[in-house]
Amino acid sequence: MGKHQAKLLAHERILILLRSAFQELDQDFELANEQAQLAKKIAKRLRLKLPYDIRQSYCKKCKLFICPGFNCRIRIGRSNIKAIRITCLSCNTVYRKLI
Repeated sequence: MGKHQAKLLAHERILILLRSAFQELDQDFELANEQAQLAKKIAKRLRLKLPYDIRQSYCKKCKLFICPGFNCRIRIGRSNIKAIRITCLSCNTVYRKLI
């Protein structure tokens, strides 16, 4: 198997794992977190850059899988600069994204 085929296969497996993690959030958060961490580990091993929307599903400080309503809080900023504030409830890190 060549490098290109390995990367395509890894990308498919990452998407399958993350889809399963999002579906599993309601029943078992620990299992969902393990699946998301495994997806990230596969990407690291093959040096794949995860898409932006998937990268935003991980906390930048504690590296946990974050999902609104389960372990993160999302608020709209009230200053002149419109931004969304995402707070990881595990490590209390706040991220700001401009709208």
